[in-house]
Amino acid sequence: MTEPATTTSKDFIREIIDEDLASGKHSGTVTRFPPEPNGYLHLGHAKSICLNFGIAQEYGGRCHLRFDDTNPTKEEVEYVESIKTDIRWLGFDWGEHLYFASDYFEQLYDWAVSLIREGKAYVDDQTADEIRKTRGDLQTPGTASPFRERPVEENLDLFARMRAGEFGDGEKVLRAKIDMAHPNLNLRDPVLYRILHAEHHRTGDAWCLYPMYDYTHGQSDALEHITHSLCTLEFENHRPLYDWFLENLPVPSRPRQIEFSRLNLTYTVMSKRKLLQLVNEKYVSGWDDPRMPTLSGVRRRGYPPEALRNFCKTIGITKFESTNDFALLEAAVREVLNRTAPRYMAVLDPIKVVLTNYPADQVEEMEAMNNPEDPAAGSRLVPFSRELYIDREDFMEVPPPKYFRLSPGTEVRLRSGYFIRCHEVVKDAAGEIIELHCTYDPETRSGSNPPDGRKVKATIHWVSAAHAIDAEVRLYDRLFAAEFPDRGEGSFLDHLNPDSLKVLSNAKLERNLAAIAVGETVQFERLGYFCADPDGTPDRPVFNRTVGLKDAWAKAKGQS
Repeated sequence: MTEPATTTSKDFIREIIDEDLASGKHSGTVTRFPPEPNGYLHLGHAKSICLNFGIAQEYGGRCHLRFDDTNPTKEEVEYVESIKTDIRWLGFDWGEHLYFASDYFEQLYDWAVSLIREGKAYVDDQTADEIRKTRGDLQTPGTASPFRERPVEENLDLFARMRAGEFGDGEKVLRAKIDMAHPNLNLRDPVLYRILHAEHHRTGDAWCLYPMYDYTHGQSDALEHITHSLCTLEFENHRPLYDWFLENLPVPSRPRQIEFSRLNLTYTVMSKRKLLQLVNEKYVSGWDDPRMPTLSGVRRRGYPPEALRNFCKTIGITKFESTNDFALLEAAVREVLNRTAPRYMAVLDPIKVVLTNYPADQVEEMEAMNNPEDPAAGSRLVPFSRELYIDREDFMEVPPPKYFRLSPGTEVRLRSGYFIRCHEVVKDAAGEIIELHCTYDPETRSGSNPPDGRKVKATIHWVSAAHAIDAEVRLYDRLFAAEFPDRGEGSFLDHLNPDSLKVLSNAKLERNLAAIAVGETVQFERLGYFCADPDGTPDRPVFNRTVGLKDAWAKAKGQS
């Protein structure tokens, strides 16, 4: 497993940890990553994973993986397993510290009973709508429930019967008795338990009474002796309630909640609800569609985990909400792949080239570098023959000024091959170019300059027609055309990019690409980085475009 890069800069969270360790408040650091198993992890979770697991590594502590599995109607084992896979792929491991909120159901129930006994919780018969209407708002205090002063014994009896399954979904809830006029709406008698007659993925039908997140989270932290409970800014207003529970329950430790800004990206939505809508309404092929901002999606697209870790390190940890440019993430991907990805030649829109003066039965093996950025990567042999394929965009019959690629009468170099000159253009009945007749200069093999010293201004890639592999190439682009798809009027779906996927079914690849494993990312020379997709077969591989060699969107914006 690749070791994640350590972070040396001190953000405000690390400064707090340093102070706590220096003062003796804590002798070590214990963090946690607490996902809900109701969907796949996305890039926003990557920031939290890198922070929580990264801090544990830096301080010689540990990070727990704890599933917040308190809503059986939305949770599935599939999501649990996908989350484990994503965390390990990102380069982290929880070791023996795997937990579930459901591990603590009995203890949480007992603590709820203790709140009832102390007059700090009560059973409410109001509906969810009634509770919502009587909560008030920032200008208006809430209205006390007519059941708020129920006797303790009656509350204990009703709560026990709720657990026993005597009531239907939504018929009763347990609420904390705090302050219906509190300026923080989260402390206006929040709901602690609701009734859900649903099968739980771990506890089966043992429970029909499930705790709410706000009640579960802090107590789970305390039971696991978490020292620093790191969460995103939307939970800042929940911190007083987090602390209220810790102060009013006999918990074994006192974790501290600290909030940081979440990861936002342009041209992306990070709402799990919206991502689920994209999947369910089939705007994408699934959670791992390479256009999705899920970790499974970017993995299938070919993003290296090192790039995500570097990206999270670059954007840093702050308390201020901001939106990062998607181009910054793509730049992090390019930086890693430029160093690590082997180079190959691929022709996406082929046009045949016949070298009329090359022996028909001859095949040469040309030596090509695997990665100019890494001499240790060595070289490979690429077959060269009379008939080749080049990309259609590398030829123009009537070229504009300063067009340096192949055209009638001009000469170019074939990468790791020869100089060639075009003499004849062959077209079909519809006028479509189907073949170019060229000659090669045998004195210019593999970078050699001709005796007369002439030079060419362009080098293009190619593959031998007789040795080419047929492939499908999927050109993925950003899923949304708008920079901020979930802002403004209308639906975020109105901003879907109609060109987010183009499928090229007639690509020709050099033979060495037959050995590329599913999930491996390579560079198609001059074209970009591409990842072998599981949809491919040995006879017909499929490659997904990971990212181009340059930021095409920045160029497009500069021309607009």
